[in-house]
Formats: sequence, structure tokens, C-alpha cells
Amino acid sequence: MTAKIKLGLIIGSGRPARFADKIVKWAEKQIVADGRYEVTIIDPRGLGVTAWHEDMMPENLAALRSALAKADAFLIVTPEFNHSFPASLKSLIDAGKAEWEAKPVAFLSYGGISGGLRAVEGLRLVLAELHAVTLRDSVSFAMPFQRFSDDGVLSDPAHAESAMALLLNRLNWWANALNGARTAQPYASSIA
Repeated sequence: MTAKIKLGLIIGSGRPARFADKIVKWAEKQIVADGRYEVTIIDPRGLGVTAWHEDMMPENLAALRSALAKADAFLIVTPEFNHSFPASLKSLIDAGKAEWEAKPVAFLSYGGISGGLRAVEGLRLVLAELHAVTLRDSVSFAMPFQRFSDDGVLSDPAHAESAMALLLNRLNWWANALNGARTAQPYASSIA
């Protein structure tokens, strides 16, 4: 791929007052500095994602599916709530099917002591069912409320920046490999 990879940066939280915006701001800065990605933010709140995606306004559902379809790869920013991921994220994911197939998905998680890793493990199962390819590498923030300032600046960022650089390198590799494969032969999740 010579053009920039179209990256869908998915905000996992749909809460009105959410910490996710600080994490997404940090992530987007890292992605833009990397230079290999064209970022589109996919926000369940902005798209009016409902508990059951089929209850969404038709134009919002169409916009969501279009954003998913246009992406070459995804980075999901997810909090962990009660050992899992938010319902708004599950509904957003369920709104697509073919839009996820044979595309790489990376994770940036946050939460209490686990840093959101249990939410990521749950998401891996969901995305496997949709034939997406999840990356082993991820970035996680344990106790992020203590690590980010009010304006979204991360204290002691060296380890997180290093982890993000590795994640973006691996995501780039998978996006190029899978895009080449989808171009050579369209992916079919069912046998005709």
C-alpha cells in the first residue's frame, strides 16, 4: 500500500461524561505523528448508537456502516466496566458484518488495576466471530485517572509511546497484508 492506511479510531464509550476523550486525544496525536495513517474517528455518541443498532436513525446506521466499510484497519479505544467492554461498543460492532471481515483490529484499553485488558479479551471473541484479525500487541492504561492531566497530557509517557509505536508498526503490517489479500481475492465468510 502506498497510500495512507485508512484507520477507524473507535471510541468505545458512549457515556456523556467520558474519560475516553483524553485517551483518544493522546492516541490520535501518536497516530498523526506516525504519518502512515489517515484517521477517521468513529464515535458511538456522535452517531447516535443505540442499545440495539437496528433502532438507530437510518442515516446514522448508514453513516456508521460506511465508516466501518471505508476503514482498512481499526484501533478500538475501550474502557473496562465490570470486567467487560461497554454495551455501546458492542452495538457499534454488531452494526457491521462484512465491514469487519479480513481487517486488522488493535486495542488501546484503560481501566482500574487491569488497564482494561479483560475488556480486550472479551472483544477478541466478538471480533473473531466477525472474521476480523485482532493484534496481540496492545496499549493499556491502568489507573489512567492518575496518569492524565485535565487537559489530556500523559505523565511519564515513554513506555506508552513505545508500546504505541510497536502497535502502529504491527497494525501497518497487518493492514498492508490483509489489504493485499482482499485485493487479490475478495474475502468470503460463507461457502457458496
